[in-house]
Amino acid sequence: MRIKPPDVRGEMRSFWKDFRAFAFKGNMIDLAVAVVIGAAFSTVIKSIVDNIIMPLVAYVTPRMTYTEWHFGKVMVGKFLADLLNFLIVTLAVFITIVKLLGMLVKKVGPTEEQPKEPATKDCPFCLSTIPYRAIKCPQCTADMPKEGAAPVTVP
Repeated sequence: MRIKPPDVRGEMRSFWKDFRAFAFKGNMIDLAVAVVIGAAFSTVIKSIVDNIIMPLVAYVTPRMTYTEWHFGKVMVGKFLADLLNFLIVTLAVFITIVKLLGMLVKKVGPTEEQPKEPATKDCPFCLSTIPYRAIKCPQCTADMPKEGAAPVTVP
């Protein structure tokens, strides 16, 4: 009896095929782009906080820079810079994603919802309540008039 060796090439082809399908999905590429742009944006905001805003705040205490603010070994100045960095990034994300995209979605999306049809209607012959789409009344077995037809008059 001869033992068949495993098909390593076929398994590797299948693995790479599955990996390509996963890695090159539109969502995955969009996520990668968002992470890269987010990192670059965070770097710019950190630079604004460290090089512009916090030096202006440091004018309050002219003898030391904000990085030297501390209580014992607790570095309050660096924490404040990081907190301010976080708040600015959060504000920018809120404005761009929540407000601007929300406004665009409202403008692009459907402006009015289509009115829903009623669930029931009254039979013009026996006045019983029947489903709206019924074409024959289950009570009096009369055929329902077509949509837009002249109203039925009962003698």
